[in-house]
Amino acid sequence: MAGRGTITLCYGLTGVTNAVWAATLPATDARLGLGPGGLGAVLMVLAAGALVAMPVAGRLCDRWSGGGLLRVCAPAAALALAGPALAAGAGPLMVSAALLGVLSGLLNVALSVQAVAVERGLGRPIMATVHGTWTLGAVAGGALVTAALHAGADVRVLMLVGATVLTAAMAAVGGAAMATTRAAAGTTAGTSAGAAVGGAVGATGGDAGAAQRTESRGAARLRPGLLAMLGVIGAAAFVAEGAATDWAGVHATRVLGAHPATGSLVYTVFFVAMTLVRFAGDAVRTRLGVRVTIRLAGVTATAGYGLVLLAGVLPAGAAARLGCAMAGWALSGAGVAVVWPVVASLLGAAGGSARGLSAVTTVSYGGGLAGPALIGYVATTASLPLALVIPAALALLVAVAAPPLLDAVVTTAAAADHPAAHVRAVASRRTS
Repeated sequence: MAGRGTITLCYGLTGVTNAVWAATLPATDARLGLGPGGLGAVLMVLAAGALVAMPVAGRLCDRWSGGGLLRVCAPAAALALAGPALAAGAGPLMVSAALLGVLSGLLNVALSVQAVAVERGLGRPIMATVHGTWTLGAVAGGALVTAALHAGADVRVLMLVGATVLTAAMAAVGGAAMATTRAAAGTTAGTSAGAAVGGAVGATGGDAGAAQRTESRGAARLRPGLLAMLGVIGAAAFVAEGAATDWAGVHATRVLGAHPATGSLVYTVFFVAMTLVRFAGDAVRTRLGVRVTIRLAGVTATAGYGLVLLAGVLPAGAAARLGCAMAGWALSGAGVAVVWPVVASLLGAAGGSARGLSAVTTVSYGGGLAGPALIGYVATTASLPLALVIPAALALLVAVAAPPLLDAVVTTAAAADHPAAHVRAVASRRTS
């Protein structure tokens, strides 16, 4: 299906965009002398911009479709990387981070809505795989940034080049996503299955009224409390992931005494593990079921953060310190890899609307964006190792609380009796 290829490429390019921002953070920190407090403030501004934009994104997707929003915000988010590159101090950096946050918030919701629509059209799970492509892009981008920094490249030039290339690529892929959305709307108009797809991507075909009615019925099946709890589980996973994205490199340099380029390598190790698990995630979930998969994910991530914390208390100068931390970040990446893909996939299977998915995404990504800033605050007032206890505790929460919650979503999806047969394909075969 052409739509799958387009959304997969969108996710991959978004991962590269994230890497250009996150893998250069240690070098940007060193260039501007931000320190943990300054870096935490920048991340808080980034989070605020995204949180403001995400609820708006759901309404825009209902009006324009996920593909329509991608067409606008994807290249704009890539271009916004030029702002941090040109920032001459903490103030300009915070302004550019706010703009990047707004555009990233729009982009994340648009990606989720479009991926749900494509998965419904295919009738089988693809969410873990497309998120695996995101992490593959993050790994590739992180590796390129690390290599360039090792070669002595100026971080500002590196970010400007990345922004230019990614803007052009995002513009091309965003246009393809919009074309796919229009083609799908025209093909499925007038059928009940088409109404289900149209409800997720925004009604643009001749059967818009039927699509909107299907969407409204599906949204009602998920209680607001259940949506909120799904958001909390997603937030717990994203805090654990965001801690690695924004603080793994800083932990390596400031706590373990590693070189800034090695800090970028730690980030890359985390996303290598995440990528490998995500590409296997759809098959693993089908084989083990939702309950076992999510519990195993939470336990693995918790163990990983345990090793990261252990690395900080090993004797100074011990070679095992960095190895212990890298092993811990790898386990953490493997553990959190499938949590959000499963949440988004099951939400789509239960008939969630673009606004419902936007609400869950806002809470989830909000945790992932605000969490690293909170970690920065705790690191400033206490210490970074103590701050990393926060994502460790949240990973444990996923292991304990997520399985019964996702069981409830699977039950809701099975009871919905959608005309499209995708519910049984997307939901797990066993839940215990």
